[in-house]
Amino acid sequence: MNKKQRQSMILKIISQNEVETQADLRQLLLEKKVSVGQPTLSRDIRELRLVKRMSDNGVNCYFFEEEKSLDYNRLFAQSVISMDYAQNIVVLKCHPGLANAACKVVDEQGFKSVVGTIAGDDTVFVVTKTENFAISLLSQFKKLMTDI
Repeated sequence: MNKKQRQSMILKIISQNEVETQADLRQLLLEKKVSVGQPTLSRDIRELRLVKRMSDNGVNCYFFEEEKSLDYNRLFAQSVISMDYAQNIVVLKCHPGLANAACKVVDEQGFKSVVGTIAGDDTVFVVTKTENFAISLLSQFKKLMTDI
């Protein structure tokens, strides 16, 4: 398997699993019949610009962050004024006319705990599966606001 195929396999694995460590990733690659040394795996992770962050389930694992995500963070931070939750609904208060932009960021991030979103002129409702997911999502949104 060449480098491009191996890196494609890595991206597929991390998109389907919550991979916490290089050892976990290496084991999952072995299960797919891909043998790779630790230095090569480290280099692949660096070249793919994989980052570790909290998943919707609270697991610190690898994610592929596209370049556009930095712009999304900035757009989200510039759009949202405040946020809160009530049971399983997160409410984002936005500057007038910017709720659709904030909603688009939420949709593009692909949070697994989000059931759906709806945006008005200055408010976004984000429905999650449970109240605990809403609390976790609120924390992730606050992180988006500070990671610009």
